Amino acid sequence: MQTFNNKIALKLDDDAEVSVKGFIAPIEYTQRNYHVDWDELANLRVAEPEKQYPASVFQAFLPQEPVSVGECWQIEEEGALTLLRQLSPNPQLELDVAAEDSFGLWACLRAYNDAFAEILFRIHAEFVLEKGWFAPSQFTGYMVIDRLEKKVAAFKMHLPETTLNFDVRWKLFGDERSGADIGFCPQMELHAEARDVLEGAEFAEVISQEEALRALMLRFYKSAQINWVSLVEALEMAPTQQKPVHVISVGGPLLDEAC
Repeated sequence: MQTFNNKIALKLDDDAEVSVKGFIAPIEYTQRNYHVDWDELANLRVAEPEKQYPASVFQAFLPQEPVSVGECWQIEEEGALTLLRQLSPNPQLELDVAAEDSFGLWACLRAYNDAFAEILFRIHAEFVLEKGWFAPSQFTGYMVIDRLEKKVAAFKMHLPETTLNFDVRWKLFGDERSGADIGFCPQMELHAEARDVLEGAEFAEVISQEEALRALMLRFYKSAQINWVSLVEALEMAPTQQKPVHVISVGGPLLDEAC
């Protein structure tokens, strides 16, 4: 990734407000049919379809100090939790379902010019239900800041539409951990305004979306730092480099919580 030295400060007008719409579509699939047999999961819907927020909630997504393009920082927890409650009333950041190294809330400055700045972010959270837990694979999203008016020009936080994008645990027979399942939800998101405010924009400094997303991923998973190769490639490389082959077989993704 290219290194940038110029740093910019990002600040919102305290008097500004943002209207956010929320959506949760019916769950389409779970491996063990929990979305059919468990009423709470079958009827999982957004807590508040639309809500007004003060700018301070979104200021929590911005760095406290000036940052350069490609730089990452931690999102303040309470701002993220406030937004997540619009989806479901009891979000938590200390995951019960997931592995220890996947905790966190991180943002990255992807691009800016005199008028706008774009931030990408990734959040790992889960929702406590009456009879279990719902753990999205991740929440990913973007925020566009109008630097001239100091307001949120666009915002989206969503569950990626991968083949399997959430885990659940269902309290069965009095045992809090007796039932686990994995499945697909076609839409779980919060959004405000539209990203097309940046359409045709030329940036003073910018990295690709892929570079920014990778920078965020590296904040969560040490496994992402490994230069993985196929078994065929490893067997070809081993004699030349005089190194042993370490083979790993996994039954799910290494880089999110749908495992």
